[in-house]
Amino acid sequence: MNYRKLGKTNFNISEISLGTWQVGGKWGSGFNDKTADELINTAIDNGVNFIDTADVYENGLSETAVGRVVRSRSERIYVATKCGRQINPHVNEGYQPKVLQKFVEDSLKRTGLETLDLVQLHCPPTEVYYRPEIFELFDRLKEQGKILNLGVSVEKVEEALKAIEYSSVTTVQIIFNLFRQRPSQLFFSEAQKKDIGIIARVPLASGLLTGKFDAKTTFDAQDHRNFNRNGDAFDKGETFSGIDYDLGLKAVEELKALFPETTNLAPIALQWILSFNEISCIIPGASKESHVLSNLSVYDLTKLSSEQISAMNKIYEDYIKPSVHHLW
Repeated sequence: MNYRKLGKTNFNISEISLGTWQVGGKWGSGFNDKTADELINTAIDNGVNFIDTADVYENGLSETAVGRVVRSRSERIYVATKCGRQINPHVNEGYQPKVLQKFVEDSLKRTGLETLDLVQLHCPPTEVYYRPEIFELFDRLKEQGKILNLGVSVEKVEEALKAIEYSSVTTVQIIFNLFRQRPSQLFFSEAQKKDIGIIARVPLASGLLTGKFDAKTTFDAQDHRNFNRNGDAFDKGETFSGIDYDLGLKAVEELKALFPETTNLAPIALQWILSFNEISCIIPGASKESHVLSNLSVYDLTKLSSEQISAMNKIYEDYIKPSVHHLW
């Protein structure tokens, strides 16, 4: 495992970390505590020391599992969670300091931790980024010893740029992968100037970049890859990075042609992200142990050449950029 600094938090974290949106099992299957514990322990056994969760993941069961495992380990494991998506309807007016404080206190109870290393606003409406009182709340929570750092998880580059205007913001979690390249332009350079930790989420474009899907692949009814392709439940960009599924498959076929000896493209897609020094860590999800080990097999690969990276980028330019680059 290699480690990178998470911006001005000064945490030295595993560059391949763990996202826990589906840690209790595959999408739509319900939550399995045994599966969750095995996944998290496997990640830690292999050097992962940063785990990302959220209060809405499986109605708090993900947070509970993360806390349970972390408390059982002797290693220093950094726990990041998120708050805000419990607000229903999820609108600007619902974001109030008292509401958010209660969410953070509930997360502390579920995890059983005395202090949360990082609390992130969970993709709030754009208007929230223009309300200083929301960000000031987390200064008080730091003073009270309930959290160590504030971050944000965003949908759009514009939101990320606004968020880092607040000195209290230490990290930005943003969708970044071979099929979502816009953040690497202005945002990366601005974040680096302010020593902001960048956490790359949805790094495999909801599994599309593993190369294991085709036109016949089906997804469970409760799987967002089935019901949210047009943004019916939440931001469309969260599902397959907002790409039309059939178009994505065509692009992936071109990617397979670049690596004909490879049956699992996931480590290659992760290695492409790691080629950006501005990235602090990647948080691929996993619903079984083999996914964790697949993500960590990035270290078994020969480093991508500049020619390979250029060829990968050309696939983005030709297939993906015209339809999605300007949207997020």
